[in-house]
Amino acid sequence: MTKHTITYGDKKIDFELERKDVKNVNLNIRPDMSIKVSANYEVPLEYIKSFVRENGAWILKNTDYFKKFKPETKSYKEYVSGESFKYLGRQYRLKVEKSEIETIKYLRGFIYLYVKDTNDFKRKEKLFKNWLNERANIRFNKSLDNMYQLVKSFDIPKPDIKIRDMKARWGSCYRKDKVIILNLELIKAPKYCIDYVVLHELIHFKYKNHDNNFYTFLSSLMPDWKKRKKILDEEVIKDL
Repeated sequence: MTKHTITYGDKKIDFELERKDVKNVNLNIRPDMSIKVSANYEVPLEYIKSFVRENGAWILKNTDYFKKFKPETKSYKEYVSGESFKYLGRQYRLKVEKSEIETIKYLRGFIYLYVKDTNDFKRKEKLFKNWLNERANIRFNKSLDNMYQLVKSFDIPKPDIKIRDMKARWGSCYRKDKVIILNLELIKAPKYCIDYVVLHELIHFKYKNHDNNFYTFLSSLMPDWKKRKKILDEEVIKDL
C-alpha cells in the first residue's frame, strides 16, 4: 500500500493505492473517510491520479459533508437522556431511567436504558454495547439466512458470522475459515444495506477479487446494489 496526493482545484486529495490483480481501477471512501484506490500492477500511476482527479467532485462532496457534520456531534457518547443513536436506518433518542432491573428496550423513536445508577457511565456504556452486539448478532444472522438462499445453489458454503469494531471496511470474507466478519457499526444501516454487505461478502467465496465476474454476479442477484452502497457511503458513514 502506497500513499499519494493529487490536486483538485485548490484542494489536495490524499489516497492510498493498493496494487492487486483486478481489471478495473476501483475507488472507495472508507468509513473513516480515508480514500483507497485499487488497481492492476500494469496501470500507470499517472493514469490512476487522473482517475482520482476525475472523481474529485464526488470525493469532496462526501468528505466536506462529513467535516461539516462532525463538529456538531460529540466524538463520544455520554449515555444521557436526549442523545441520538442510529439503529437500523432510523434515528432514536435515548431515555435513561432508574430501575432495579437493568435492561434496554426501544419503542416509537426512543431507546430506553434502564439502569440502577443513572450516573454510572461505565455501566450504561457496557449495557448499551452488549445490547447493540446482541441485536447485531440477531440481525446479521437473519440477513445471512436470507441472502444465502440466493447463492446456495452455486456451491457457496454457508459461513459463520463474527462481529468486530472495524475502521476501514463494512465486512471481510475469510474463505479458508468460512467466516464473514461484519463491522458492528453496520447495525446503524437499514436492513437492505446490511443485506447488500452480507451478499457482497458471500460472493467472495465464489470470486475472490472485485473483477467483472464478481460484479456481474452481484448485479444479477441484487440489481440495485449500487443504490444500497450509496446509502452506506453517503448516509450511514457520517455517523461513524
